[in-house]
Amino acid sequence: MSRYVFKLPDLGEGTVDAEIVSWRVKPGDTVAEDDPLVEVMTEKATVEVPAPVSGRIVSVRGEPGEKVPVGSELAVFETEAKDRAGATAAAPSAATSASAAAAPGGSSPETTSSNRVLTSPAIRRLAREAGVDLGSIEGSGPNGRILRSDLESHLTEEDHAAGAERARPVRPAPSLAGAEDATEEIRIIGLRRVIAERMSESARTIPHFSYVEEVDVTELERLRNHLNAKRAPGTASLTYLPFLIIALTRTLAEYPQCNALYDAGRGVVVRHRAVHVGIATQTADGLKVPVVRHAEQRSLDDLAREIRRVSEAARSNQATRAELSGSTITVTSLGKLGGIASTPIINAPELAIIGVNRAVERPVVLDGVVAIRRMMNLSSSFDHRFVDGHDAAAMIQALRERLEHPAMIFMD
Repeated sequence: MSRYVFKLPDLGEGTVDAEIVSWRVKPGDTVAEDDPLVEVMTEKATVEVPAPVSGRIVSVRGEPGEKVPVGSELAVFETEAKDRAGATAAAPSAATSASAAAAPGGSSPETTSSNRVLTSPAIRRLAREAGVDLGSIEGSGPNGRILRSDLESHLTEEDHAAGAERARPVRPAPSLAGAEDATEEIRIIGLRRVIAERMSESARTIPHFSYVEEVDVTELERLRNHLNAKRAPGTASLTYLPFLIIALTRTLAEYPQCNALYDAGRGVVVRHRAVHVGIATQTADGLKVPVVRHAEQRSLDDLAREIRRVSEAARSNQATRAELSGSTITVTSLGKLGGIASTPIINAPELAIIGVNRAVERPVVLDGVVAIRRMMNLSSSFDHRFVDGHDAAAMIQALRERLEHPAMIFMD
């Protein structure tokens, strides 16, 4: 027997350290070469690092949330003497055989072997926490890849099967005398840490100018319903988002200062002719912003398909790094939870973000008469260093006009 010390490999693109997200093994475990060893996060990606050799884990170094420099010790293996010669050569390959994902929190499809199933690290973690053997699940994704929906369906079936045998535990009435407050400490690591840091940086460095305007979307709702009624059975219905984004691309042609990025290192505002729209998407791992590229060149149906595609890719951890970066302006919507108004935080280095609130029918005065109209608020934020309040308000008013007269959405 011999010992092999595995050090954090160079993960590429100038990486000097990585944050440990979760260990896949513990001391005493026996692993085979290429088995998942540890999941780490760099500034660019979440990476699952495989075991470089087969053997027994003697020790691991680093707790979840701790940053580890490249070249520092990660794990010590006890290996067979005959495997020792090949162990040294295996270590550098860990970086290339790891599953690199897009932007913080994402993950790409993993490589497979005869004893592994095809899925993402996030789903593998959920299955482990739920006590589910992934080998018992039939994946519906490409090449049999297990998606989040497959795991959820499996868990639902298990719940139904166990329901007839499971007795509901009887909980005694709580006693207030001498009761202690229960608490739970949740360490902020991985994607949640990155989100927190970026939100804080945005709020701290960008003077936000927020502007809320109500929009009468009655005519837009009629058009949307009319188009949905003509769609083929089984086709996904059109939401407000593709209409809004087309209207936004037309509006930004008049207000290019809102479709721009601030390069703080050079002290330059870079205006873009192309409109790459970030779609703020809530996922199980936190908020991600997949990008619909060249929205200004897309038709209504094309936009709707691409919004669904990139959003689902983000939720299922299948979005690539390119799909999670490069937006020039962001749209955020809470759908039915949209409330009356919100104060969205700018997705730096962008200069503007448009928030879509809930659409509701309510009485309004129209041409001197009270009428029932469908109203929706737009809540927007702008970087006040580079977008004046007048220009921000004028931009939203121009967007409002197009949404209230939807024929203008499709006019150049």
